Amino acid sequence: MQPFSLRSYPRAILHIDGDSFFASCEVAKNPSLRGKPVVTGKERGIASAMTYEAKARGVTRGMRLSEIKKVCPDAIILPSDYETYSMYSRRMYSIVRRYTPDVDEYSIDECFADLTGLRRSFRMSYEKIAEKIKHDLDTELGMTFSIGLASTKVLAKVASKWKKPNGLTFIPLNIAHQYLAELPIEKVWGIGPQTSALLHKYKVKTAYDFVSKDNAWVIQYLSKPYIEIWQELRGQVVFELNLETKHDYQSISKTKTFTPPSADRSFVFSQLSKNIENACIKARRHNLVTKEIFFFLKTQDFSYTGFDIKLSHGVSVPQEIIKAVGDVFDTVYKVNTLYRASGIVLGKLEENITVQQDLFGTSVSIENTKVIYDFLDKLSKKFGKHVVFLGSSFTAMTTKTHAGERSDNTERSKDLFRGETKRKHLGIPMLGEAM
Repeated sequence: MQPFSLRSYPRAILHIDGDSFFASCEVAKNPSLRGKPVVTGKERGIASAMTYEAKARGVTRGMRLSEIKKVCPDAIILPSDYETYSMYSRRMYSIVRRYTPDVDEYSIDECFADLTGLRRSFRMSYEKIAEKIKHDLDTELGMTFSIGLASTKVLAKVASKWKKPNGLTFIPLNIAHQYLAELPIEKVWGIGPQTSALLHKYKVKTAYDFVSKDNAWVIQYLSKPYIEIWQELRGQVVFELNLETKHDYQSISKTKTFTPPSADRSFVFSQLSKNIENACIKARRHNLVTKEIFFFLKTQDFSYTGFDIKLSHGVSVPQEIIKAVGDVFDTVYKVNTLYRASGIVLGKLEENITVQQDLFGTSVSIENTKVIYDFLDKLSKKFGKHVVFLGSSFTAMTTKTHAGERSDNTERSKDLFRGETKRKHLGIPMLGEAM
């Protein structure tokens, strides 16, 4: 069997993946942390990211702070600084775009890039271009990236994960089978436990076993998403790069953990109200409305209760959502129960278009509310987020989210530049951050 083309790179797709990205950003902006076990997530009470030094000491994602201190007493535990992580992410995209305009911003710490056809422009091989991109990322951002070069997105993902951290792996199509023969099927991007269990029943243990199956077998036993993965592993491009800057959303969610946990109904509802305001701000920023919402509460013992609500028309302002949530809140909230988080999901998002006039004046009311929030959004852009907020969010807006040692602020929030406020920062790094 010879499923692969003899051409090395019919397409040249790069996958760039930041190594322990959030923790690495902390080290990059404070080089004195280099080589030390750094953990982020202090504000949540659990590890959200950690350096490889912390991983080597037994720290894992989701581990509670008390457990971290047991397995790694000298761990440096920091609050998550998502503003800084976002700035580093934008720099990553910018560096890659020096080489190609075709960049898929897949997530905050990874992206795909299409190098096809650029060998002549740069007068070097695709492998050399990949090396230069990695060099620029590593040296300019002060952290390491694992990069994979292959002919499809799925194969490029295989390559970038082949040697982590700080890996650079090339998988030319004509020798891809050598890599796939060593790759367990459950390690393939997009194949979860259920599908891998099914494939194991048919003695498909490796990615090469998978691509060795013929088209009829794959169609008989698998659904479309896994057929497409099979095609990509065989070198057929199915997943094209999404070259738009991310602004389309199927849903928007906002969740916030607070400590200490609370059984105070008004406090818990206020935290949820603040989440709803934040979700609506993002929806309006992208001119989206929702007709379906889901809210939930998380208890101290990490159990969830929630409620689905369907709306009669598209909404992007918080009052209507808060009223709908308030009507059923007590079916979810239980008296004398300690809660540690609340969250809201705006689902089935669609573009906000001009509403038609109706007999009962609803559309006029909606349009008037929209005018008000257009003005409030302009105020927020000028003076900072939540310069004006609803009374139902007052407690959450005026109370620290976390008490005790978890109330630590990020260094970026403590060290403001002239013209900045607590809620409005300039898009520039702190002194000492990599440029």
